[in-house]
Amino acid sequence: MTLDDLRVFVAVCRAGSLSGVARELDRTQSAVSQHVKRLERETGVALLERRPRGVVPTPAGRILQEAAAEGIGALDRALRRIGELADGEGGSVRVGTGGATVRHFMAEAIVGFRRRHAAVSLEFRTETSTRRCFDALLAGTLDLAWVTIGPPVPGIEQRPVVDLPWVLAVRAEDPLAGRAAIGAADLADLRLVGLPPNSLSGARLDAALTGLGVRVGSDTSVADWDTALLLAELGLGHTVVPAVPGLRAPAGGPLRLVPVTDLPPLPVGWAARRWEALTPLARAFADTVAQACADPGDRSRT
Repeated sequence: MTLDDLRVFVAVCRAGSLSGVARELDRTQSAVSQHVKRLERETGVALLERRPRGVVPTPAGRILQEAAAEGIGALDRALRRIGELADGEGGSVRVGTGGATVRHFMAEAIVGFRRRHAAVSLEFRTETSTRRCFDALLAGTLDLAWVTIGPPVPGIEQRPVVDLPWVLAVRAEDPLAGRAAIGAADLADLRLVGLPPNSLSGARLDAALTGLGVRVGSDTSVADWDTALLLAELGLGHTVVPAVPGLRAPAGGPLRLVPVTDLPPLPVGWAARRWEALTPLARAFADTVAQACADPGDRSRT
C-alpha cells in the first residue's frame, strides 16, 4: 500500500462517496476505486460497504481509517514544520470555521496577525458543523477549528475562549422588544427561527430550554446565526442567538436584542489535534484571536 492509497481511503471514508472524492481530487471514480481495492487486496478484507447513498467503512475499514488519519496528520504536520524551518517566517495556518465565524470572532485578529506575519498564508475552510470540524482535524486537513465547546472527543483537544450569553431578536414593535431582559419562560410557545440543524449550539439551546421546562416551536431553520437575525429583522419570526462579539441592533432600526438571562452561556473556542504539536504560527494565530475576543472594546452587544 502507498501513502496515496491511504490518503484517498481516508478522504472516501470522510466524504462517504467515491464520486465526491474523485471530483475533489480531479480524478476519475475508477482511479479512486483502485486505491481502495489495492488496500483491500493488501489487507485481505473488505474496507468499504456500498450503500444506495454512498459508502461507509466496515469495522476493519474504521480501524484502518483511524490509524491512517492519525499517521497522515502527523506526517503532514512534520512536513509543514520542516518547510517553515526552511522558509523562516513563511508557512500556512489552516483554519476550520462556521459561516459567521470570521466576521464575528476573527476579523480584527486577522488584520493584526497579517501585519506581523505578512508571508504567512491563512487558509479558511467553512464546515457545516462542529462534528465536521473534528473530522477534518482528525484527517489532518486542518490545524485549528473554531467550534462550540462540547463534551470530550477522543483525539481532539478543546480550549474555551469566550462564553456567549443568549439574546432574543425581535422586531421593534414586538411586545417583548421594550424589555431590558427576559427569562426563558417568556419564550414559551413562541415559534422560533431555528439555529442550524444538527449544530451543537442549537442542541445546547434546546437542552437548556427543555431543562427549564420551556417548550418552543419552530417553523424554519437556517444555516447560520446571521441569517436567523435577518429573518427576525424582516418580521418572519423570533430567534434566540448567541450574543457574538460586535452584535448590536442600531438605535432606531427595526431589530431589538433582548438578553435572555437564565440560559447558560454558550462556550466557544479552539479545537486542535494536539496543542503541543501545533506550529508556532498556528499557536500565534489562535492566541491572537483569543486576545481579540477577550477585549471588551470589541464586544458591544446592545
